[in-house]
Amino acid sequence: MKPISVARYMEVRSAAGGVFAYDDSAMYFVSTLTGIPQVWRQQPAVPWPQQITFFSDRVMGVAPSPTEPLLCVEADEGGSERAQLFLMDLEGTDPVNITDDPAHIYSLGAFSPDGKRLSYCTNRRNGRDFDLYVYDIADNRHTPVHESAHTNYASVFHPSGDKVLVSRHHTNLNHDLILVDIASGETTLLTPHEGEARFEAPRFSEDGSTLYVLTDKDSEFVRLAAIDMATQAITWLTADDWGVDALSLSADKSFLAYSRNEDGTSKLYVADLTKSSGDTLAYVSGLPEPPAGVIASLTWNKRGRSIALTLSSPTYATEVWKLDVDARRIDRVTFASISSVPASRFVEPELVHYDSFDGLSVPAFYYRPQDTSGPYPVVVYVHGGPESQSRNSFNAIVQYFVNRGYAVFVPNVRGSDGYGRTFVHLDDVRKRMDSVADLAQCVDWLVDHGDAKRDAIAVMGGSYGGFMTLAAVTHYPDLWAAGVDIVGIANLRTFIENTSPYRRHLREPEYGTIAADGEFFDAISPIHHVDRITAPMIVVHGANDPRVPVGEAEQMVAALKARNHPVEYLRFEDEGHGVVKLGNRIKAYGAIADFLDRHLK
Repeated sequence: MKPISVARYMEVRSAAGGVFAYDDSAMYFVSTLTGIPQVWRQQPAVPWPQQITFFSDRVMGVAPSPTEPLLCVEADEGGSERAQLFLMDLEGTDPVNITDDPAHIYSLGAFSPDGKRLSYCTNRRNGRDFDLYVYDIADNRHTPVHESAHTNYASVFHPSGDKVLVSRHHTNLNHDLILVDIASGETTLLTPHEGEARFEAPRFSEDGSTLYVLTDKDSEFVRLAAIDMATQAITWLTADDWGVDALSLSADKSFLAYSRNEDGTSKLYVADLTKSSGDTLAYVSGLPEPPAGVIASLTWNKRGRSIALTLSSPTYATEVWKLDVDARRIDRVTFASISSVPASRFVEPELVHYDSFDGLSVPAFYYRPQDTSGPYPVVVYVHGGPESQSRNSFNAIVQYFVNRGYAVFVPNVRGSDGYGRTFVHLDDVRKRMDSVADLAQCVDWLVDHGDAKRDAIAVMGGSYGGFMTLAAVTHYPDLWAAGVDIVGIANLRTFIENTSPYRRHLREPEYGTIAADGEFFDAISPIHHVDRITAPMIVVHGANDPRVPVGEAEQMVAALKARNHPVEYLRFEDEGHGVVKLGNRIKAYGAIADFLDRHLK
């Protein structure tokens, strides 16, 4: 088959985050139909969706009022991640920027039960710590409610409306939930624990006596649990075998939906709380299963028994689906992806596991080209995070390379989330290079079992995956025919020094500190081993990156050029941590594909 152009793959649109208007008159979602994420509306009687926001930069999320014809939208400028909050009617007309402070971040929490207020957190006080505010919509009044030297995220209101739940992140893997009284500022810690524990996606029961939450307290995996608000006792509702990663309660609090991450693929469960008892959930039987993929969000409608779910699937791309629980029916709501690449050209991966240097089993997804026999040139595609996980979802970049004739190997090396607490900590601080060794070990599997062409294997990754790429080509230089670094870390010392202050304390438990681990940073950082690189390199970075400053790319490029080593560099002045805008994506990944063709084919 003739390969399809990079532009067509980058133009595969998506739709995600489906939510319902207060009266169920429409569903709202964020879509890239224009090339930039914007808010769209789908009405039951109208076959074609309507765009309702027209920002010059991306929209990051949309939330409807539970009682009024009103939306709150999060959006930033130029990839800065400094989100601002906009209020607008259900038509999207006359959006009002209620924060209007692009120097700082405003993170939306939720509307109050009566729809008259909303919660948010912002780092406006010092650029580092996030404080809780409540905004009164009618009075246009911002009230500071809770200030502390922490990274706080506003969450849901208590059903009484007089308290707000705050998620406090000590690290990415250690959280607390705190209930804040709006009038007095008094706080109540709901999640006392020793050691490390996550508490995510909290949802109150109708009377506020129970808090449903996803947590790995005293567990290997993140589990669904119910916290008694009076005693703080925890009742476990799922087993400690796979993690739960999405949770939603119906508007009347009688039904609960969640999805489990089972070796990278989601499985959906719906429970009837009116028939459940204690630690035993009564599951709704006979529900159709969505296609195999990853469920990224779940939201019930306001007046019925329907769930909007974002499904990202290798064969269906990323779209919004709707499950009608009473009718036992699931339907695809959006078709944003169908106008670019025929679905028949999308490839499902094979789930594989390979042994690393110490016998650890490393999971991975392996995509092979259609109608092409090996041996294949291979792109090893490494996720970021570090605590992220590559899953059985749609990735236009991966699909494009497969269509272009490459096999793509997507490993979840040690340190990846989704495989339990022990696995995610196997790469912390001084164990950093064990994960790089996992990456190197996959080459043997590819040659022995994946029909890979031994001298045509490239490594590619973004963010922390960019660090992994640079570490791989410096510490295992003989394995790679080419390297692709996208917004990656070249120097752990300068990364920790220069990353945004509000992120530094969240990253140090994973990477270490300069004071305690600076010499180790210097010993392993790719920038200090540039002389070992033999693979040609291409480096891509956004000038506005608040996470991994662009200086990481430029010191690596400068060092390679000083050696007269083959390196190409793409810097985007209007991008941040990654490449988001359509024109930039076409340019970046087209250049990467041409680069790989030159060096692998």
